[in-house]
Amino acid sequence: MQTTATEPKPSTPLTEPEAFAAFRKGPQRFVDVGHSQLAYWCFGDGPDLVFVHGWPLHSATFRRLVPALARDFRCHFFDLPGAGHTQADRSAPIGLVEHAETLRRGIDRLGLGRYGFVAHDSGAAMARLVAADDDRVTGLVLGNTEIPGHRPLLVQLYMKLTKIPGALGLLRRTMGSRTVRRSPLGFGGCFEDPRYMDGEFHELFLAPMLDSEEVMAEQWRLLGSLDFGVVDRLAETHARIKAPTLLIWGSDDPFFPLRKARGMLRQFAGGAEIQVISGAKLFAHEDHAPAFLAFARPFLERTRPD
Repeated sequence: MQTTATEPKPSTPLTEPEAFAAFRKGPQRFVDVGHSQLAYWCFGDGPDLVFVHGWPLHSATFRRLVPALARDFRCHFFDLPGAGHTQADRSAPIGLVEHAETLRRGIDRLGLGRYGFVAHDSGAAMARLVAADDDRVTGLVLGNTEIPGHRPLLVQLYMKLTKIPGALGLLRRTMGSRTVRRSPLGFGGCFEDPRYMDGEFHELFLAPMLDSEEVMAEQWRLLGSLDFGVVDRLAETHARIKAPTLLIWGSDDPFFPLRKARGMLRQFAGGAEIQVISGAKLFAHEDHAPAFLAFARPFLERTRPD
């Protein structure tokens, strides 16, 4: 590990603005996983929780959850290759399976014993792949995420665009329009109120992609390498997960329908339950953070790795 900044004292209470500032400032250190130097943050003290971000975001997406959970848990965050502050070149492996292996390496580098997961979107697929083969995992909280046998139409469209020369640059310029960003073709399917994507969310996630074609290309590499075969086999993965699982779902998610999410529950060997946030969409942990925490915290307390 290469230390780049001093971690906050575990006993120091953290406010939401302080969490935002900590992520905006940059990683506390980098964790060497061989092919990449993973940007890393740690907050709080207590049993270990590992947070896994989805696409096209990075660890700062959990900034609104940190203050509440860091009071009783030691919260670990990695930016995955191609995202955020992580240092990786084009040879770094990208994909759901590859990122799961990278995540596993990062966890092992930290020397964690028993731990829980909090993850969303594609990050929740990676967390499931890790948990299926790691008896140290005590519980999983998964936000709206991939469903076996389901292929979102918009995701398939974007995947095709990644294969067309020049399309990414055109898409980046198109996303410069607030109207497009707020539409179903942009981030309209992510938030109940599209105005949420202004302010902090815009500064952390949208502005870097709009300002830099390289940043956007790196974020979109995962999408271009998405293997739906891995998604379709998640039912087999669920059958190997021994830890209990909580799904927290936005009721109006246009990417991963609630009805199909309910159909996954019986697949988990360790048992699974679902809680629904009315009106929320794909990124319920962002614009409905208090509701997300109201469901996640009691579950994490019950499954905490004491």
